[in-house]
Amino acid sequence: MITKSAKKAYRQNLKRRAVNLKRKRALQKVLKTYKKLVTDGKKEQARKDLPAVYQALDKAAKVNLIKDNKASRLKSRLTALVNEK
Repeated sequence: MITKSAKKAYRQNLKRRAVNLKRKRALQKVLKTYKKLVTDGKKEQARKDLPAVYQALDKAAKVNLIKDNKASRLKSRLTALVNEK
């Protein structure tokens, strides 16, 4: 027999999972488009898109989708990627 609180917790879990997956896919999409710009040699466009990437990473870290250090590490590596010769 399942308690009322367990049913509610399950419903909350389903809703939170849906939101988290949506946020995670959005973050992955931003990162993928940014990396594609860099690999295609469109570094000026990538530099213009860098603030949007930073914003997405900061937002993901803020809502605990990723950890703060991972966001910082990704920002550092993505900036270094566009600044390579």
